[in-house]
Amino acid sequence: MNPNKPLTLLGGLTPNQFMKTYWQRKPLLVRQAFTNFKPPVSAAKLKKMGRQDEVESRLVWRKRGQWQMDRGPFTRLPKALASDWSLLVQSVDMHDDAACALMNQFRFVPDARLDDLMISLATKGGGVGPHFDSYDVFLLQGQGRRRWQISQQSDLTLISGLSLKILKHFLPEQEFILDPGDMLYLPPQAAHDGVALDNDCMTISIGFRAPDQAALARGMLEAAADQIVARAGLASGPYGEPPLPGPTLNALYRDAGQAATKQPAQIPEGLIDAAVRSVSKIQFNATLAERFLGCWLTEPNQAAVFDEDESDETDDQHDDAAPYTHWALDRRTRMLYRGKQLFINGEVAPVHAEPGLKRLADARELAGTNPAAQKLTPEAVEALKDWLEAGWLHLIRK
Repeated sequence: MNPNKPLTLLGGLTPNQFMKTYWQRKPLLVRQAFTNFKPPVSAAKLKKMGRQDEVESRLVWRKRGQWQMDRGPFTRLPKALASDWSLLVQSVDMHDDAACALMNQFRFVPDARLDDLMISLATKGGGVGPHFDSYDVFLLQGQGRRRWQISQQSDLTLISGLSLKILKHFLPEQEFILDPGDMLYLPPQAAHDGVALDNDCMTISIGFRAPDQAALARGMLEAAADQIVARAGLASGPYGEPPLPGPTLNALYRDAGQAATKQPAQIPEGLIDAAVRSVSKIQFNATLAERFLGCWLTEPNQAAVFDEDESDETDDQHDDAAPYTHWALDRRTRMLYRGKQLFINGEVAPVHAEPGLKRLADARELAGTNPAAQKLTPEAVEALKDWLEAGWLHLIRK
């Protein structure tokens, strides 16, 4: 994706202009971000997904003026003509190719930040109440109309005792009615309230992950702990990768010359010093962060189930079928790289991030199935075959 090419979905802004001016700063309303827009899934299919065990869904409604919420799967949904209810289906991109393709149009933001595509289906008056998100979100109107009221107020106090996070004092500053194809971008902590104006009102939310400092710090500590175990004698780290370079940590504590003590319950000073010296051998640096983030950020969504496809074989070019034209990552596969390191579905890849594999990660497909044409090393070809067998990658005919 060319960051300097104007995009209709950004109202004619280039991705660079959007990121510099609006991203994490202020809202943006784009009329007809998608012209003649049709939602990736129908209302009927969305309701069916809400009944499935493997799909994360929620139902929100009001009863006697009180907000209520229940989690799916649902054996029964409210009547289509009953007002004031919303069905929210999470991670639709994990279950539908068209939804995944729609979400991929927002990859001018790094994949490390892109989270999922959620769809809400509401009857007239339905919504989830005034609230704020801790992450960036694009709200794309799929069908029907929805009225949005937004505010960048500083008071984000929530009503206590509710299963939903509803703002106690919502003071709208702007109001918009979105038609199909219209889109509203909101930065983190922008207060907003959306109310359906029609039955079968569908809104598509493209959300982004925003780990807090506690999550990053905890992850780094866990990664360090795993490396400590690896350096203490295991052949590899937690993801099958070799331990990070550095000193081993399998030497035993020694205290030759320790004097006899009159206070046996007191922790020896030498043991305190040894503990401090040991932990100082672990370097909290970019290398450790790279491995932690690469594996964590590519960990498959909990809804991801990969299907092995026995027909995906590189030597299966039948005369009665069109030849394979390219490799394509499964919609559920997550793949990132940094420098020579390559990460896929929560693992450190067994090969370096050579140019052909970087192209696969960036474009999510690799034209041509001839490894020689892509200048792939034998190790990369072997990795592609393994991913093909695991269902992480597919051979496609166009």
